[in-house]
Amino acid sequence: MAEKPAAPAASADGPEARLRERLARELAAPVAPAVAALAAELARRHGSAVAAVVFYGSCLRKRTHEGVLDFYVVVDGYRAAYEGRALAIANAVLPPNVFYLEWPFEGETLRTKYALISSADLQRRASLGALDCRIWARFCQPAALAFTRDPAARAAVEQTATTACLTFVERALTGLPETTGDRHASGEAIFRAGLRQTYAAELRSERPETVRELYDADADRYDAVAHDALAVLAERRRLTFRDEPGGWVVRAPWPALRRAWRVRRPIAKLLAIAGLLKTAFTFGDWVPYVLWKVERHTAVAIELTPRQRRHPLIFGWPVIYRVLRDGIYR
Repeated sequence: MAEKPAAPAASADGPEARLRERLARELAAPVAPAVAALAAELARRHGSAVAAVVFYGSCLRKRTHEGVLDFYVVVDGYRAAYEGRALAIANAVLPPNVFYLEWPFEGETLRTKYALISSADLQRRASLGALDCRIWARFCQPAALAFTRDPAARAAVEQTATTACLTFVERALTGLPETTGDRHASGEAIFRAGLRQTYAAELRSERPETVRELYDADADRYDAVAHDALAVLAERRRLTFRDEPGGWVVRAPWPALRRAWRVRRPIAKLLAIAGLLKTAFTFGDWVPYVLWKVERHTAVAIELTPRQRRHPLIFGWPVIYRVLRDGIYR
């Protein structure tokens, strides 16, 4: 079989440079003092191994520190990030480890759910070869660097975000209407299709309105990211892309893209379940948290008995099973 021609090198002023510059500006945006203070505390807890702390999620979108703040703590390696070996081994086997922390700040209690992952694992899981969609589904969305150790750490996160956007856009194309030739596309269609697919693969209970609200919150940004990502993928000869008066037109190897996503979707679901089981031992009071998330995103309220609240690892599983069985959290 003839070798596929190498993709041309990225131009300094081409679409890849534009995409990375856009994401770098986004990551460099200042965060609220409460967010910066909490990020510094997370860096302190895990020591000199911490290269960066990335702030993302609903609190970033709403510009608030109320609720539960979401972070990724990016480290050089797992052994140096923990005092004991057990958490380091668990992190290496099935990254990331997820923790919950409440921390006092200026008379308030800040709450955070944070995931700890190595820089190498972060890069791998943002790439097209990743079986798990959690990283590229997060890092294609807006984020801010709440803490960075040095310029090299900043550059690594910028590269992860760029790679994640490319992966997300290529994978999301399979969610557009079926055809064997050209497809008309838009930033809205791509991001809404991609978010629907990745939420389903992660067993996340997001309503259709949530996906629409995510896009609507920063539509111009998502349109620009999708446009530049398609241009980069075309430059790399993974698809063809052109602007027309009526919108964008994309042609890609649709059967191959659909096969790749069909293979990854069940694996992503298994990894999401395995991650949920592992989080039971790192997160803390995880059953009430999961049910709070379910109610927040679906308006379905599930009450725990006093015994389930006291012993979630023993008595909480029937509740989680019901949530999964009835399709409440999917």
